[in-house]
Amino acid sequence: MKKQVSNNGFDSTGFQNIEVYGAREHNLKNIDVLIPRNKLVVITGVSGSGKSSLAFDTLYAEGQRRYLESFSAYARSFIGDLERPDVDKINGLSPVISIEQKTTSRNPRSTVGTLTEIYDFLRLFYARAGEAFSYITGKRMVRQSEDQIKDAILKQFDGEMITLLAQVVKGRKGHYKELFKSLAKAGFSKVRINGELQSIQPRMQLDRYKTHDIEVVIDRIKISKDQKVRLAQSIELGLKWGKGGVMVLNNQEEARHFSRSLMDPESGISYDEPAPNTFSFNSPYGACPICNGLGFIEEYSKETLIPDDKLSIASGGIAPLGEYRDIWIFKLIESVLKSEKLNLSTPINKIPEDVLEVVLNGSTKKIPVPSTKYPGTFWNAKFRGVVQYIQDYKGFEGSNDEKIQEEDYKRECTECGGARLKKEALHFFIDKKNIAEISAFDISTLSEWFVDIESRLNERQNKIAEELLKEIRKRIGFLNDLGLGYLTLDRTLKTLSGGESQRIRLATQIGSQLVGVLYILDEPSIGLHQRDNNKLITSLKKLRDLGNTVIVVEHDKDTMLLSDHIIDIGPGAGRHGGEIVAEGAPGSFSSGQSETSNYLLGDLNIPVPSKRRKGSGKDLVLLGAKGHNLKDIELKIPLGTLTLITGVSGSGKSTLIHETLFPILQNQFYKSKRRPLEYKQIKGLENLDKVIEVDQSPIGRTPRSNPATYTGVFSDIRSLFSQLPEAKIRGYKPGRFSFNVKGGRCEECQGGGMKLVEMDFLPSVLVHCETCKGKRYNRETLEVRFKGKSISDVLDMTVNQAVQFFENHPRILRRIKTLKEVGLGYITLGQHATTLSGGEAQRVKLASELSKKDTGKTMYILDEPTTGLHFSDINMLMDVLNTLVDRGNSVLIIEHNLDVIKMADHIVDLGPEGGKEGGKIIATGTPEQMVKVKGSYTGDFLRRELKKKSQT
Repeated sequence: MKKQVSNNGFDSTGFQNIEVYGAREHNLKNIDVLIPRNKLVVITGVSGSGKSSLAFDTLYAEGQRRYLESFSAYARSFIGDLERPDVDKINGLSPVISIEQKTTSRNPRSTVGTLTEIYDFLRLFYARAGEAFSYITGKRMVRQSEDQIKDAILKQFDGEMITLLAQVVKGRKGHYKELFKSLAKAGFSKVRINGELQSIQPRMQLDRYKTHDIEVVIDRIKISKDQKVRLAQSIELGLKWGKGGVMVLNNQEEARHFSRSLMDPESGISYDEPAPNTFSFNSPYGACPICNGLGFIEEYSKETLIPDDKLSIASGGIAPLGEYRDIWIFKLIESVLKSEKLNLSTPINKIPEDVLEVVLNGSTKKIPVPSTKYPGTFWNAKFRGVVQYIQDYKGFEGSNDEKIQEEDYKRECTECGGARLKKEALHFFIDKKNIAEISAFDISTLSEWFVDIESRLNERQNKIAEELLKEIRKRIGFLNDLGLGYLTLDRTLKTLSGGESQRIRLATQIGSQLVGVLYILDEPSIGLHQRDNNKLITSLKKLRDLGNTVIVVEHDKDTMLLSDHIIDIGPGAGRHGGEIVAEGAPGSFSSGQSETSNYLLGDLNIPVPSKRRKGSGKDLVLLGAKGHNLKDIELKIPLGTLTLITGVSGSGKSTLIHETLFPILQNQFYKSKRRPLEYKQIKGLENLDKVIEVDQSPIGRTPRSNPATYTGVFSDIRSLFSQLPEAKIRGYKPGRFSFNVKGGRCEECQGGGMKLVEMDFLPSVLVHCETCKGKRYNRETLEVRFKGKSISDVLDMTVNQAVQFFENHPRILRRIKTLKEVGLGYITLGQHATTLSGGEAQRVKLASELSKKDTGKTMYILDEPTTGLHFSDINMLMDVLNTLVDRGNSVLIIEHNLDVIKMADHIVDLGPEGGKEGGKIIATGTPEQMVKVKGSYTGDFLRRELKKKSQT
């Protein structure tokens, strides 16, 4: 398709470039930049240099603001206005679509199928072309017209005396006094109740507490051709009373069912007419009634809630609640215990069973709870129990539910077997497969199933499905092109990495075929093996060739070299960045003061270690791992080494490490209840005494969470401020400097510094609080200063600044310094968790663990720690990890980045493909041994990388 560009090089907007003048957002230093339109442009630079500030906080923010300005004043009065980014002028800006990593939905109802709309097309496919079968007899359901019912009865019962019935009640309780009265009024004299024929009597009624089946006798007739008219009239009356169905009894009391809707003639069960929502697990018409379409049910057992009954409730005996806090649930529990002459400090195993039952599951009786606001007064409150509290507040910021893993309280639904749908929906088939079975296929298998599907459909189905199949195949093709063939349609979005969810959104956008749009993507290559990288770049070029401008914030070498234009922002991070240090086409990219170009041209590189560590001589061996797609594999990890788990996307790396090995180690060292996936045996646990997993999940979901609170350094900083002379004079305790409790915080935003503005049909937006201007605290608290800085000023410091500021406070310095060592010197101590990328969140967690003392027998497990890291930052991170290994610890990393893989002491490569074609260990050993293995994609790319380094 030709790009929509006129002969003079200008597109329909009248601009050849997107012109940005005077950008000063965050650390940008009043920069001017021209971004060519209808090109694939990469914005790169060291972490924290200002890439996202230009791409997202300037270009995307201005695009969103201009879109809102196009609304009427009346509409804007409901939505509110967005703040203009700090920039003088932007020309040539198209409508902007941002595809970020951190927008993954945590809703269990969102799946790969629903996001890509493939499942929506499948629902329509099954509703219109599916064939229904009985869930009782397994026979095909039939629907008949009145004439067909008449002809069938005439043929099947010719010469027999039959009773024609209409079912009015099926499997329901009640006395049905009014029903019998209305039937008698309508002229009926007999009914069949629970299989027994009876005459309708005056004031007739049944046992209201028993379940009943009631059919009204429409007619008794001997079937012959002479009775056609009478039979037709009786059938018409029967269908009216039986809501579209009639029942025929012969002399042997054998029943046959006939219906205008889908019905099983043998058992008499009928289905409603199928519609797309019949197959939707998000609709009451299709969702399983037991699990409400989730596929699982939550069961909180006493064992999972109370892992150690020797502890008291105040000491954290009820795991999800944690240790005692001044919150309502603890006051309620305290009141329950007080009435039994017990207290929160009583060990749980000393609490009587009946009292513990009330604590866990609540009581119908109201209990008196002392008021904190009005001493001496009591509130009569209904106590619903700890289990109900957890269900109500699970996932809210500040809740302690992470102490119970999801696997501990989620059980597969026994009704639907995890398929999410009603049993009726699961008995519609196309080519002997129901919609749940199709959704469980990975994209590659699904693609194969749809090949030549027309030959397996009948003429009617083919006519209905013609257009649907085109749309489904097109969307499946986009996902395969982006290296996502290993994902299944029923996989929930919250289990995807940031890169995977971003690539799914990219596939959706390619499918939308929009033209003249500015797309901004944030590191789409995350989680992608080098083999699939070219597929991604081809997809980005497809988006460009439709007539769109594609801007990618990226560190990947291949993406940079195959782009149309590179903009390098730097030279350093934070206040040392924010300038354009180099730009141009990859071929003419200047190597002046640009660190990026020096790495691209090979002038700088991450060195290969001269010697590989042999380790401690002891191994951790996992035998017979069979979870998901793993093929009964044996994993051997030499301890005291840097071990890399590699393989193409979907080959089973996360299944093996996060879902099998890590839960085993958790159970061993922390008595966790989390269940690992299937395995036979593990050996060598005695050689470890601690395991730490550092993943990419957010460190918090609201602006209240930040690096200072997560690492624990903020508690030390608050204690320091409370010891200052001014604080002592005013009587301020450490709590005064907390933005999570009343006293010192700004009450307008409740210490968040930001307020959430609901945007109705647009994503909600966080804006600075107008009262405290984002400082989080009230004026009195901000008057206490240390070295001229208030507590808010400290939170606004970058980690690099804080290292200098607290150089004489060893306890604080130790924690902050680890943030700097993992390459996060550019972030601020109080940076909102919601603004951190997955890679940054992971490094904050890593810093938090590094600040603790290691034992020399610790295993660290990391998942793609290079996410969001520039070449120079990777060097810094590897120095930290190598230090850990040199102390005797073991570091296990899942990674695709060749710069990290080449530094490994030991590599385990999974594959050979993703999904069902993966799950095998195809190569192990040092990088030098790996390159000799045939059939290993990782080995192929590693060979080229090591060859380049030997040439330089």
